[in-house]
Amino acid sequence: QVQLVESGGGLVQAGGSLRLSCAASGRTLSSYAMGWFRQAPGKEREFAAAISRSGNSLDYADSVKGRFTISRDNAKNTVYLQMNSLKPEDTAVYYCAARPGDAYYRRSVYYDYWGRGTQVTVSS
Repeated sequence: QVQLVESGGGLVQAGGSLRLSCAASGRTLSSYAMGWFRQAPGKEREFAAAISRSGNSLDYADSVKGRFTISRDNAKNTVYLQMNSLKPEDTAVYYCAARPGDAYYRRSVYYDYWGRGTQVTVSS
């Protein structure tokens, strides 16, 4: 079993940047495909980005494509989400998630392990 802890959230002005980290413990992160999801108040959790176990394959939601970059450092057991050109509509709790194997999915039901989330607030 793997435990995930997100960090790096905070309050930022529109147009600013944040870098989220997701640190894993318990198992090596190299065994898992990883995803970042987000949930805004009153809305369902939605997919933001995903990365394969090797890091060679990436996927982004249309709403973040070109602004967010997902990456991983398996040696550090950490996955990152670099968020640039932030907009007020990016305000949400951001969660990282893991699933065994190389394949990733956009649907949250396919992920077995979740962190508790980190709040990102973008002011206009």
